[in-house]
Amino acid sequence: MTSAVRDHPATVRSLRRHRDFNLLWFGETVSVLGTTTSSVLLPLLAVLTLEASAWWVGLLSAAAWLPWLLIGLPAGAWVDRLPPLPVMVVSNVGSAVAVGSIPLLWWLDRLTLAQLLAVAFVAGTGTVFFRAAYQCLLPRLVAPENLVAANSRLQGSESAAQIGGNGVAGLLAQWIGAAAGLVLDAASFLVSSACLLLIGRRTPIAPAERVVKRRLRVEIAEGVRFVARDPFLRYFTWMGGLSNLGLTGYGALLVLFLVRDVGVSAVAIGGLLMLTSTGALAGALLARPLATRLGTARATVVVQLAAGSTVLLIPLADDGWRVGLFVVGQFMVALGVVAGNVIKAAFRQRYVPRGLMGRVVTSVQLVNFGTMPIAGVLAGWLGTTLGVRPTIALMAAVHTVACLAVLLSPVRGLRDLPTAPPAR
Repeated sequence: MTSAVRDHPATVRSLRRHRDFNLLWFGETVSVLGTTTSSVLLPLLAVLTLEASAWWVGLLSAAAWLPWLLIGLPAGAWVDRLPPLPVMVVSNVGSAVAVGSIPLLWWLDRLTLAQLLAVAFVAGTGTVFFRAAYQCLLPRLVAPENLVAANSRLQGSESAAQIGGNGVAGLLAQWIGAAAGLVLDAASFLVSSACLLLIGRRTPIAPAERVVKRRLRVEIAEGVRFVARDPFLRYFTWMGGLSNLGLTGYGALLVLFLVRDVGVSAVAIGGLLMLTSTGALAGALLARPLATRLGTARATVVVQLAAGSTVLLIPLADDGWRVGLFVVGQFMVALGVVAGNVIKAAFRQRYVPRGLMGRVVTSVQLVNFGTMPIAGVLAGWLGTTLGVRPTIALMAAVHTVACLAVLLSPVRGLRDLPTAPPAR
């Protein structure tokens, strides 16, 4: 018989004194620092060391997101059956081994583009399970009324780590090379795992939430139906998928664009990305006051319009003062996307029944993230046939359309997003 635990200890103490949340927060921050570093180092390694074309760079981006299409739905059902902490630890360790193999293969002079694709795919598989379990764990550690604050703090620290990670990536690429710099990412996964193992509370599934042993496809279908029938989840799902198609499409070619079209050095790329990532930090810090002052629904409309209109500045960037267009555009996109993610994450964690959380999260993310490998392949093909700059412009326009769709969504006209689904 499983011993009972008290849920939501943050109801009686602040997040700053909440040991388990702080361990989760610190581990995530370190992990994001390493992951951000590798997100710059991997394409730099492909472009500068292995002389990858736009096609290969697009495939590299696609490989990282392909697991969402292949195993996203069953992963959600499995996560709903399992305690989240062990799933997150195993996912981290697997990713550490995969990423750590790159500097080893480089040192042995055996590294190829195909091996980079394989590593991106394995690490992406770990991300699928980690993110599904993470969404299940956070509402068990934090009280419902503190979810916006918790998500804001997590997003804020992640954004700060992304700022530092971009700058660190440029310096590492200059000082020791992109391949050797990936050791940092491998180590970050292990630090994150250590923090998770130190979380001093057990999070068993309550009796009412315990999954009845049913066929996997029945459980998957239950999560898909919940999303498909709910107007808010349905809107956020297709909007996120279309937005990510555009964001990932132009993002896959950004390093190539900055190196070959704009003429930016490796160190300068790290500095530019570090500067534009401050928009993500600003978005994380602004999400809570915006949601409080305007309401969660109105704040969602505002940040989506901000992110959708300014992205079109990015393909106009060039050498000289026009590099500033890239900085402004990418800063505002990061601000709007992260602020929106904070608000939507808190909404989903309050809104979705806990016993369905893993399946709902992966059903949503199957579409949200499932468009990303398509975007990577599409960007690689278009970048080869049309050119890198026209492809970035086209993909930026796709993101703009997705953001403007908020004006026709069920969110429009509301002050706040609902906190519970309607009775069915």
